[in-house]
Amino acid sequence: MFQEYPQYDALGLAALVQSKQVSEKELLEAAIFQANRLNPNLNAIIHRFDERAFDAAKKGLPKGVFCGVPFLLKDLGFDFAGEPLTMGSRSVRIVPTQDNEIVKRMKATGVNTFGKTNTPEFGLIITTEPKAHGAVSNPFKQGMSSGGSSGGSAAAVASGIVPMAGAGDGGGSIRFPAAWCGVFGLKPSRGRSPMGPYFGEGWDGAVADHVITRSVRDSAAMLDAISGSEIGAPYVIAPPDGTFLQAAMRAPKKLTIAMHQKPLIVDTEVDSEILKTLHKTAKALENMGHTVVPAEPNINIDSFWRDFFVVVCAHTAFTVDNLERQFGREQIQNLEPQTYNMALLGRSLSALDLVCAKQGWHDAQYQTGVLLSKFDMILCPTVPTPAVKHGVLPPSRVDELLMQSAEILNKGVDLGKYAFRSGVIQWLSHPVLSKMAFTILANMTGLPAMSVPVGMSKKGLPIGMQLIGRMNGEARLLSLAGEMERAGLFTPPAFDTKKNALIKV
Repeated sequence: MFQEYPQYDALGLAALVQSKQVSEKELLEAAIFQANRLNPNLNAIIHRFDERAFDAAKKGLPKGVFCGVPFLLKDLGFDFAGEPLTMGSRSVRIVPTQDNEIVKRMKATGVNTFGKTNTPEFGLIITTEPKAHGAVSNPFKQGMSSGGSSGGSAAAVASGIVPMAGAGDGGGSIRFPAAWCGVFGLKPSRGRSPMGPYFGEGWDGAVADHVITRSVRDSAAMLDAISGSEIGAPYVIAPPDGTFLQAAMRAPKKLTIAMHQKPLIVDTEVDSEILKTLHKTAKALENMGHTVVPAEPNINIDSFWRDFFVVVCAHTAFTVDNLERQFGREQIQNLEPQTYNMALLGRSLSALDLVCAKQGWHDAQYQTGVLLSKFDMILCPTVPTPAVKHGVLPPSRVDELLMQSAEILNKGVDLGKYAFRSGVIQWLSHPVLSKMAFTILANMTGLPAMSVPVGMSKKGLPIGMQLIGRMNGEARLLSLAGEMERAGLFTPPAFDTKKNALIKV
């Protein structure tokens, strides 16, 4: 077996295939060996189709930039024809008859997909602990969260099962697990990656699909492959000057960077180790010749969380209603309580509530634009804390009972308005939303943003820092990330290639 497999990124593996030093079959065997050894403890992969992948390797994969590289897709947002899609839910089992556009483009690169990764139900929470498939463990420490919603993909990449995996981001779901698992995660600009053919945009443009990787260049090369216009897309986005891969390989010009330290969710505390890493990263960037200046976007944090939450609840209601039409009311009885009640809230809010929330999104876009008219990008924490234990972020049993009682209340009152005015929703959602205090901004504004793995806590858990760019500014972000990676600022991965084992803390 190809024992050196975990030492290479995806482009490195593809180069070995091209030079005939290893075969596509040997790479797949190495990935499956890793998955069989590591996944029982990680629970990152929830569905496998190894034989289909071996058959693809035998018949010949597309001669793209990643030809022969073993690959995994998140079980949400990626329709892979002939394989079940559960979206992290006990209520869903759809077998797509065709690939969606992003999967078509990923397949054309030559990746060899052999499984689907774990995700929370509908990607609604930022820890991957769905009732349908169970919790994903952080590769750095058993029993700790891998983050979400792309937590399965991040754990699979960080552990050395695959060098990159499909991921999606609606409120931080690429950057969040990348930070907690010590890998690289880029959320593209709104409209950069395709959402079709079934959707024009996700969550009113908050969602962007891409990959989680160990190397910057892999992320850049895949972004080159998936970018571009598609039929029915609501946005036409400017292409880069050259390629994203070229950008990742060259140093950026000297940048002026705003250091954003104040969380945008009320009553959120930033862990002292996170702040220490933020200032350490700022100092490292200054040593590289960049200028870092403390500066904050002028955001109304009293309404910021509500504006985001209203839109997500409205879309959750649409998703649940659509499932009920397809599969019947009995099927949605298996939805997790927080999903069911977010849908309930979405139904109870008015069209006026939705438009008011979207005006709040515009206010955030404008104020962030004002800041970025003075700075090239924004530096801030990705997450206010290192990874937490399983069971901390999903609703507790008490919370679930309170949420289940909401349907009874809704028969007699306007639940949506009452819940927001009373503070109940803020109280119930705060444990999750507070962890998203720095990531939501890029989703509401549509700006590109990335999490770079640049720190470790005293307990040996990864810490990521976030950089937010101007619209269409992925090339500049990738240039800086590549510069930081080459300077040795990235923390080592969870997989120790010398010992051929996961690092245990």
